[in-house]
Amino acid sequence: MRYWTVLRLFWSTAIAAELEYRINFAIAFLSSSLNLTGSLFGLFLFYRTGYEFEGWTWPEAMIVLGVFTLLQGFAATCLVPNLNRIVDQVQEGTLDFVLLKPISSQFWLSTRTVSPWGVPDLIFGGAIILYGGSQLHLHWFDYGAGVLPLLCGAMILYSLWFMLGAMSIWFVKIYNVTEVLRGLLEAGRFPMVAYPATYRLLFTFVIPVAFLTTIPAEVILGRGEPIWLWGSAGLAIALLAIAHQFWQFALRFYTSASS
Repeated sequence: MRYWTVLRLFWSTAIAAELEYRINFAIAFLSSSLNLTGSLFGLFLFYRTGYEFEGWTWPEAMIVLGVFTLLQGFAATCLVPNLNRIVDQVQEGTLDFVLLKPISSQFWLSTRTVSPWGVPDLIFGGAIILYGGSQLHLHWFDYGAGVLPLLCGAMILYSLWFMLGAMSIWFVKIYNVTEVLRGLLEAGRFPMVAYPATYRLLFTFVIPVAFLTTIPAEVILGRGEPIWLWGSAGLAIALLAIAHQFWQFALRFYTSASS
C-alpha cells in the first residue's frame, strides 16, 4: 500500500506539471495522427493489389498494428519519460539522492513521472483493434483474452528498456543503444510472417518482437497456441527478474558523484 500511495503522488504531480502546457497535447495528438497515417499507408501498400501476408487478412493485420500502437503509447507514457532519464541521473550524479531514499531505486526510476502525451497512441491503438475486430465480428471475450499477452508484452518491453538504461553505469552515453532498440521494435508493425524465416527467428528468439505484437494479436483472433501464451508469460516474468538482478549487479559498479 505504501508503494501505491507513492505512485499516486508521483503521477498526480507529474500530470499536474505536464498539463501546464496543454498545447503539447494537441501537438502530440497531431504527431500520433501523422504516425498512424504513415503506418496505415505502409500496410495498405501491401494489400492494395490483393496481396496478403500468409494467413493474415487486412482486418487481422490491422489488429497487429493496433497492438503495436498501444505499446508505442505505453512507451511514450511510461518508459521514455522515466527510463531515458537514467542516463542523466548517472551523468549528473543525482542517482545518489535516489539511492538514499527509503524506497526501491528501481521503482523510483521506473515510475517517478508519467507523460500524458502518449495517450493519443493508446486511444488510436484501441480504436484500430476495435475497428479490425468489428470487421471480423469478434466478441468482448476475444478482446479480454488479449489482455494477458498485452500485459506480458508491456513487461517484456519495460525489462529490455530498463536493462539498457542500467548499462549507462558503465557506458554513460547509451542513448544510441535505446534508439537501436526502438528501431528494431518497429518490425512489430507487421505480422511476423511478413519477414523471411531468418528474421522471424531473430524477432522471436533473440529480440522478442513477436511476443510484443503478433502473439497478442493471434490470441485476440482466437488462434493463439497455448505454448506461445505460456512462453510469453514465462519470458515476461524471467525478464523482470533478470532486470532486477541486473540493476542490483550494476549498482555495485556505480561510483557516487559526491564522494
